[in-house]
Amino acid sequence: MTVLRKIHKFLNHSGMPPTKFGRLAVNDPRFVGDLRNGREPREQTVRRVEAFLETHGGDAR
Repeated sequence: MTVLRKIHKFLNHSGMPPTKFGRLAVNDPRFVGDLRNGREPREQTVRRVEAFLETHGGDAR
């Protein structure tokens, strides 16, 4: 599962706005929008997102 798909799953389940997710997970409110527009995150950023999802009850698998 791609990181964007994991994020979408979390957002749908939690009801959190994408900008808030980006701000909290990677300190970038445009992060999710940029991913939707084709941005490829670095591996370190993917690890930060997955750590956030695990900490906040998201299924990062």
